[in-house]
Amino acid sequence: MSQPESSRAQRALVLIGIVVLAFNLRPAAVSVGPLLDEITDGLGMSGTQAALLTSLPVLCFASVGGVAPRLGKALGLHRSIMLGLIAMTVGLYARAHVDGVWTFLALSFLALAGMAASNVLLPSLVKLHFPDRIGQVTGLYSTALAIGITATSTLSVPIAEHHRVHGEIDWRRGLVAWAITAAIAAVPWVGLLAHDQRTDGAGAAALRFADMARTRLAWAMAAFFGLQSMQAYAIFGWFADIFRDSGYSAHTAGLLLGVVTGISIPLSWLVPRMTARSGDPSRLLTALMLCYLLGYVGMLVAPHGGAVAWALLIGAGTTTFPMVLTLIGLRARSSAGTAALSGFTQSVGYLLAVVGPFGVGVLHDATGGWNVPILALLILCVPQYVVGLVACRHRYLEDELPGR
Repeated sequence: MSQPESSRAQRALVLIGIVVLAFNLRPAAVSVGPLLDEITDGLGMSGTQAALLTSLPVLCFASVGGVAPRLGKALGLHRSIMLGLIAMTVGLYARAHVDGVWTFLALSFLALAGMAASNVLLPSLVKLHFPDRIGQVTGLYSTALAIGITATSTLSVPIAEHHRVHGEIDWRRGLVAWAITAAIAAVPWVGLLAHDQRTDGAGAAALRFADMARTRLAWAMAAFFGLQSMQAYAIFGWFADIFRDSGYSAHTAGLLLGVVTGISIPLSWLVPRMTARSGDPSRLLTALMLCYLLGYVGMLVAPHGGAVAWALLIGAGTTTFPMVLTLIGLRARSSAGTAALSGFTQSVGYLLAVVGPFGVGVLHDATGGWNVPILALLILCVPQYVVGLVACRHRYLEDELPGR
C-alpha cells in the first residue's frame, strides 16, 4: 500500500503519537516485577497466582495479538490504537483500587490487552506512514519503549515508598502512576481520529492466519520473537526478585532491573538502524546473543558481586526485541502484509513465550533457588540464535504466500 497523502503537521503528529504510545507499551507488565512481593502479600496471592500474574503479559499478547490486525482493518489503525490506550488507562487505574485477586488479574488483562493490540499494530503504522524510514522510526519508538521500561522499573518502587500506609510502602501508588502517563499518551491520538482511513487495513483480510502458517518466514519470525520474549518477560518478571534474594534491598533491586532496561535505551536506537542498513544482520545478532551468554554465566558464578556487569550484558541481549520489530517491517512489502506478519509473529510468539516467566517461577519453587531457572534461560539462547539466523535472511512474506 502506498503511503497516504498527509500534511507535514499530520506526519509530525503521527510521529509524536508513536513515541508517546511506545513509552506506554510496557508499564502494565513491567511495573509488577519490582513490587511483586508487596502485591502478592497485599492481595494474599498464592505462588501459582503470582506466577500467573508474571505470565499474564505473554498470555494476553498471545490471545489478543492474532485479532489485532482484524481490529485495525475494521476500525482503522488510529482508532484501534486509541481504543488500546483507553483500555490501558482504565485497566491500570482500576486494578490499583481493588482487593480481589481475580479482579486484579482481570483488570491487568484489560490493560495488557490494550498494550498488546497497540504493539501489534505499531509496525504496520510505521510501514504506512514512513515506508522509506522503517529503521529510523522503529529505532525512535524502540528507544521510547526502552525509556518507558526503564522509568517503570526504576520509579515504581520509589513512588510506592514515597506513599506509605501504616508504615508499609503503598504498592498501589506505584502501579497507578502509569495510568496517568497512558492517559497523557492518548492526547495526540485524539487529533488523529478524524484522519483515520478505513482503507488502512484494506487487504489484510486476504492474508489469512492459515496462509501465514504455511510460510517458513512467518514461523521463523514467530519462533525468534517467542524465544526473545520468553527471555525478556522472565527477566522483567523475576530479576528484581533474583537481585533481592542475592542480598540487595527492594530499592536497589529495582535500580538493577533499571540497569537491565536502561542499557537498552541507546541500543534500541542503534540496533534497528543497523538492522535496516545491513544486508546481513546475522553478525549483529551473534553479538547480542553473546551478551546473553556472558550475562547468564556471570549470574551463575557471582550473582551479587558482578550484578551491575551482568545486568548490562543481559540488558544488551534483550535488544533482540527491537531487532525483530525492525525485521517485521522489512520482511513484508505492504502495510497489510506487515500487519498480518506482525499479528502472526506476536500471537504465536507470545504463546510460546508464556513458558518463560511461568517456567522460571515453577523451577524456582521446585528447586528453592535461582541457578536452575537461570541455567534454563541460558540453554534457551541456543534455539533463539538458530531461528534468529533464519529470520535474518533477506526475503519477503508475499513471495512465500500460497498461490504467489
